[in-house]
Amino acid sequence: MTAGRRYVVGITDHMIGTPDLEADVLGDDVEIDFFASTDEASFDPDRLRKLDALMVWGARLGPGSIAHLARCKGVVRYGVGYEKIDLAALKVAGIPFANNPDYGTEEVADHALAMILSLHRRLFEHDARARAYTSGWQVHSLKPLSRSNRATVGVVGVGRIGTAVVNRLKPFGYRILAYDPGQPPGHEKAIGYERTDQLGDLFAQSDIVTLHCPANAQTRGLLNAESLARLKPGTIIVNTARGELMEDLDALEAALRSGQLAAAAIDTLVKEPPGDHPLLTAWRDRDEWLAGRLVITPHNAFYSDHAAIEMRRNAAKTVRILLDEGRLRNQVTDGS
Repeated sequence: MTAGRRYVVGITDHMIGTPDLEADVLGDDVEIDFFASTDEASFDPDRLRKLDALMVWGARLGPGSIAHLARCKGVVRYGVGYEKIDLAALKVAGIPFANNPDYGTEEVADHALAMILSLHRRLFEHDARARAYTSGWQVHSLKPLSRSNRATVGVVGVGRIGTAVVNRLKPFGYRILAYDPGQPPGHEKAIGYERTDQLGDLFAQSDIVTLHCPANAQTRGLLNAESLARLKPGTIIVNTARGELMEDLDALEAALRSGQLAAAAIDTLVKEPPGDHPLLTAWRDRDEWLAGRLVITPHNAFYSDHAAIEMRRNAAKTVRILLDEGRLRNQVTDGS
């Protein structure tokens, strides 16, 4: 350890340059060991053994690495999701884990709302098709196209981001349904939405469904062939949450081809960057049948210049509190 430094904090990898901002937050008594790799196999066991805390961005963290974290007081992920972190192995090792839920709320909510409004107004489809119009103009208005105050938006998950989406939807006049068994009775009154206790009821009543729940044992594969069939014909799906919620691209393609889904907007996929699939090929090739009906953004709903700074500061503050007080804020205890 460098002279004058009391702690060593590891950072596995980083999307935005070197961890200078983290160094400012952590302070002069912390030495940062920057692994600069998403490849867990490259992590040197000797370096892992020296860490008092570990910050993780996009790398996986499994039992092999965790076994070497001999003096680590906690692991902190920069992001919200933690599918790549082996919580069971951390629990066995007695190392607490925290995610970073309190950043980018505004950005993800704005992103979801932009997707909802654009697909509901059929903006992408109008743009895609208008390029080929050689006669007429306004006569090519797409139908059906309802007013916002005649449509129902179903919000799956009303935590920080889901609540922010609800608040953004209200001025447009949408009827807002929400499903979240984790919220206490009366939450719907405080926030202002109609509560449903059955996900199936939300699917049956919604013209637009937007996902804002974590990926866990209860929600993985939430949108599969069976659940898509329960949607109203012509429903719009928006997913800015987790890719695992909509894992089955076959079912998504079938629902789009049949018209069961009018459109879908996705910010997160199971595999990123996405591989080969007929639906993705049709999207890349701008196939006529899919024109403007499938929108995919590269997992950047969270991002703004401000959110990137907020993310890094918040994660580093979590580590600083841990080192100073022995308390890990935002600790995750549910490994499902």
